[in-house]
Amino acid sequence: MAERLIYLPLGGAGEIGMNAYVYGYGQPGRERLILVDLGVSFGDMDSSPGIDLIMPDLTWLEQNRDRLEAIFITHGHEDHLGALGHLYGRLNVPIYARQFTGALVRLKLEDQGHSPSVVNIVGPRPEVTRVGPFTVQFVPVSHSIPESAALIIDTPAGRVVHTGDFKLDGTPVVGDPFDPIAWHHIAAEGKGIKVLACDSTNIFSPNPGRSEAMLANPILDWVMAQKNMVVATTFASNIARLKTLSEAAIAGGRKVCLLGRAMRKMVAVGLETGVLTDFPDTIGPEEAASLPRNQVMLLATGSQGERRAASAQLSRGRYLGLMLKEGDSFLFSSKTIPGNERSVGRIMNALSEMGVEVYDADDGLYHVSGHANRPDIEALHELLKPRIVIPMHGEHLHLREHVMLARGKGLAAEIATNGTMLDLTGDVPRIVDQVETGRLYLDGTVLIGAMDGVVRDRIRMALNGHALVSVIVDEDDNVLPDAWVELMGLPGRTRSGEDLGAHIEGELSEFLEGANPRVVRDDAKMDEAIRRITRQVAMEEIGKKPEVTVIISRLMGE
Repeated sequence: MAERLIYLPLGGAGEIGMNAYVYGYGQPGRERLILVDLGVSFGDMDSSPGIDLIMPDLTWLEQNRDRLEAIFITHGHEDHLGALGHLYGRLNVPIYARQFTGALVRLKLEDQGHSPSVVNIVGPRPEVTRVGPFTVQFVPVSHSIPESAALIIDTPAGRVVHTGDFKLDGTPVVGDPFDPIAWHHIAAEGKGIKVLACDSTNIFSPNPGRSEAMLANPILDWVMAQKNMVVATTFASNIARLKTLSEAAIAGGRKVCLLGRAMRKMVAVGLETGVLTDFPDTIGPEEAASLPRNQVMLLATGSQGERRAASAQLSRGRYLGLMLKEGDSFLFSSKTIPGNERSVGRIMNALSEMGVEVYDADDGLYHVSGHANRPDIEALHELLKPRIVIPMHGEHLHLREHVMLARGKGLAAEIATNGTMLDLTGDVPRIVDQVETGRLYLDGTVLIGAMDGVVRDRIRMALNGHALVSVIVDEDDNVLPDAWVELMGLPGRTRSGEDLGAHIEGELSEFLEGANPRVVRDDAKMDEAIRRITRQVAMEEIGKKPEVTVIISRLMGE
């Protein structure tokens, strides 16, 4: 039986976030496998209320764990490594990453009680890592976090380039510039590049991407123009932006205070690993509070509206002894991720009510994307000249547009959303299997399946409220006529002004007084009847069918 090269996304294809990509080589069903990235996305109140993190369901990979050789992590963003600590125990294979990323991975593992010794630090190309039939090289690319890397994955069926997240930035401030000459050599080696698995995030952005270095002057001008306290928020992982903001603060005669654990951690790891140099000295919140307001810049976490982050807490009043006042200035040096608009808007409005001047990145002066725009993606196609293009890291519209772009240039291309297995062995990609994929939710400290019903019930209660009904049956199977009802998340009064709980209790008591003895003796039938009556009465009186919990207490004779 002929051996084949396969590609299987378990997350990140058909969505933005939660990246997890499997490559395999060998006989069908017996391929040796590697996993590239294992990330998370974040819950929201509309579709996953109360959920902290969402991560890929690795059931298929767990079932084939004996075939898995290793995990490779392209860079340190949460959507590429955030699930490692929670799911590593299900895989237990070596992890490979560059130094800065590896330091973050080790912290993730330690947080969940795993040994950090499984993380292998790998240098950039020409250093190679050999696992099973794969030879892997980390190639530096520019992105919005240091030491991002594309992967060259050499297999007996040809060379695969997995871009990870990238942009064409020759002056990224911190981290590696994109090096077109190095990529030209990579494309010219051997038989060239067979497959390009490529970031699709900004496929609809028509203008060439802008360099991180272009922000220095606008941000400096902005800081110099402010008269009182200055606050800026951005992604904690965007160390280059933090450096640009801090240097502008120092040039404006201000001291810098980092607010938020994630931001302090990123700067500390950047300094420890040497990717961040010449970062200005910072002060603590207590010293910041004691200085004149025109001598301070706060760099705060929470650019996406996270409720517990520093930005949100400042917008609600006092945080670590610091308060914003009328005339202060607050800069969002970040783009709002789709889905977070309401949370970010809430913070902006709260700041505005306090008299704080709010500035955002919509005009492009104070933020640049970390992802390649359409012209940059086209330039990469031209530079690498792959025979096959597989779009990844994007919603379905992004993947489809990227496929159309590639096919328009005469390249073979295919959409592969989560669970779609492609055979990349031939001249064109072929869909050969559909693997069932799903999601896991971190609910507090517990992992639950998306289909377990927990979130579904939570949404139902949020939409319809809840009624708890308690009835008592004596030792002779006689139902005591007085049911007890407690309501949560429902109006207390009916349309006519009557107490809703008392009205439901009355209807239930009438039913219980004449209940058939066979129903009374059967808990399931009692539960069904009480639930039906409660929902029916509530619907008639307030237009809602609440979730109902029935408690049947049976008294035992002597």
